[in-house]
Amino acid sequence: MALPASSTGTEQGAPHSAPDPPFNPLVPAPPVSYPITTLEDLGSRTYFNSYHYPFNVSSVPLSSRRLPDRGRILVCHDMQGGYRDDKWVQGGNNPDAFSIWHWYLIDIFVYFSHNLVTLPPPCWTNTAHRHGVQVLGTFITEGDKGTVICNKLLATKESAQLYAKRLTELAVSLGFDGWLLNMEVQLDKQLIPNLLEFVRHLTEKMHSSVPGSSVIWYDSVTIDGDLIYQNQLNQYNKPFFDICDGIFANYSWEEDYPKLSAAVAGKRNYDVYMGIDVFGRGTYGGGQWKTNVALDVLKKDRVSAAIFAPGWVYETNQPPDFETAQNRVEVIIILSTEIRYLPILGIIYRAKDSNLLLSSVHPVLFKFSLTWVPCDSFNGESYSGGGNITFKGILSDNSAYFTTRLFRGELPLGSSPIQFTYSVKSGGSSKIGLSLEFSSPENQQNKILLASQDATYESLSQFAGNFTKVLISHEVSNPKSIPELGWVLQENSISMKGSTLTEIHAVCYQEKPDTELPQSPSEFYAVLGHILIKAPGRTPDFPPASSWIVEGQYIKWGQGSQGSSSKSLSIKISWKFKRGNGSPLYNKYNIYLVELARSESNDSMQRLGKAVQFIGTAHVGAFYISKLAVPGGISTIRFIIQVCNDYGACQELDKSPFFQLNVPAKLSAMKVDAFVDVDEEATTIAIVRVVIGKPKKKVLKREDRAKRLEIACFMLVSLLILVLIGQCLECSVAKFIRYLF
Repeated sequence: MALPASSTGTEQGAPHSAPDPPFNPLVPAPPVSYPITTLEDLGSRTYFNSYHYPFNVSSVPLSSRRLPDRGRILVCHDMQGGYRDDKWVQGGNNPDAFSIWHWYLIDIFVYFSHNLVTLPPPCWTNTAHRHGVQVLGTFITEGDKGTVICNKLLATKESAQLYAKRLTELAVSLGFDGWLLNMEVQLDKQLIPNLLEFVRHLTEKMHSSVPGSSVIWYDSVTIDGDLIYQNQLNQYNKPFFDICDGIFANYSWEEDYPKLSAAVAGKRNYDVYMGIDVFGRGTYGGGQWKTNVALDVLKKDRVSAAIFAPGWVYETNQPPDFETAQNRVEVIIILSTEIRYLPILGIIYRAKDSNLLLSSVHPVLFKFSLTWVPCDSFNGESYSGGGNITFKGILSDNSAYFTTRLFRGELPLGSSPIQFTYSVKSGGSSKIGLSLEFSSPENQQNKILLASQDATYESLSQFAGNFTKVLISHEVSNPKSIPELGWVLQENSISMKGSTLTEIHAVCYQEKPDTELPQSPSEFYAVLGHILIKAPGRTPDFPPASSWIVEGQYIKWGQGSQGSSSKSLSIKISWKFKRGNGSPLYNKYNIYLVELARSESNDSMQRLGKAVQFIGTAHVGAFYISKLAVPGGISTIRFIIQVCNDYGACQELDKSPFFQLNVPAKLSAMKVDAFVDVDEEATTIAIVRVVIGKPKKKVLKREDRAKRLEIACFMLVSLLILVLIGQCLECSVAKFIRYLF
């Protein structure tokens, strides 16, 4: 991009290394996402030999890649050079890590960095796919180094096709949806035919491998090879536009450029993405909190928007005044009003750490009463490892309840009823219900309120006339999936044959006191954890633990820091379905640890400390644990792999597959190969290779040396006898042949 790096302190166009050296991708370590920095590594496919590659495969498919025929929103994240907190595949430790919360407004998300090949971390791909958003990686060449790369890349038609094939292979293998091409160098004009071949071949290969995928050209080098930003679609860059899926026009456009670009594009006017730099560096309208000025023009001229570096808000931490923020959001909503689907599961907002993998579908939150403070985090434990929406504020005399929209979409209902389940944590008399809006085939609108399980008809009288029907939910008794952290799981069943569920609102209210006296404003506090929609009576169907093969690999023991008897353990745990390709598809696994010790009085195993310790969450069939502290007195540790489905249900821990490992009494210096093989009905089949330190040179006793010398002499004499016998046989054969001939 023709932009300085976003507040990174680096020079314009300077490459960003991530992760920081020293980094050897072949060595087992906490898995990270990282870019490909050389053309040689791209061509030789070294990335696929990396230890980190399997961890970077996205697990959430995109339901549909069809882009709407309207003005679209492309977001190019460019967050401080990329690969920051989001590089930690299994989650980082920064609860304030940068993220994006308005996925319902976005059509295409581009992960950007100043490295040659920018591969989107799986947390972005999975989160975007849950919201129906395409994800693109970035191929960029910059500066003198970029010129050298382009000269090799475009040396021949065959080389251009080769590297296009390599980029396609990466997108297909990692599960993202295409590429942004940013050839930001001056080129010899004779290389342009091969550049066109590179763009054409990449587009064709992506379309054939991933139907509906996108390849977008950035407005940089022209058809003459000149590095001159046009800031619009015109004759100097249209040949590239004609052979791919769109153009990202540079951000320094003038007011009439979108209209001119639309005219050049013809029927493909929405494939023109006019750049807007949120940092405001030379962008039309000034960017920052005035980004809506540019969006107004793009909406009027019927082209799309490419919002570059929205991390400005995160990096500068400059809150807008309320009126400006509301206007900005309203403009974006007008541009992009279509929600492609209604989520089946919404674990609201973000997780406590920076692991976006724990985030599910985000709500459509954009308008609140001034007396309310919506929060996107919660100091206590989240429901099911996700995040929450916290509602807190003051309910005034003239405001009996407060409501805000969470989701908007279309979910057609059949003849069978549907079941709504949601989790709530609240204080005092504060309550949360759900308002469901339905549209019938005759376009009749119905609003149904699902009230709290302990609601009384007196407290519900305040809703009289505002809803078609009010239903009191019932509490799910003893839900095994909920920790004892104050969450209440509420449930209700609704039958709306032939109707379409269009919106879900949160309704915040308080129990109405048994008095007619005027009430003073009261404090409200409640948390919404998740919403689940499913067919009633449908129970999770998980394969038995014996259906899985669980392996422990790269096992490394070390001395612990908690006394001489403590140890540390690094291990990769991997699992797969036992029988061929018939494995069910899951994209979430919770990893738990159980520590066991052998009783001195008998051979029964006794649990120590916490019965079960949560370790982390995986989105692929593998998890790496680094330097796990193992206290003294522990003889066995068990890692439980809890399988979770798309409906938020998780397998019971005592029925889940696991891997069990004996703790060595002493840290031996020998290399050990341990093979554990159990029968078909067992829960684990493992091949474990344990390397503990370097083997020491073994000192032999005098008796052992004499015995070994005796064996060596015997073997030498036997060898001489065999040689003599062979010579005799050879002579006999020779005489026999002469006799015949």
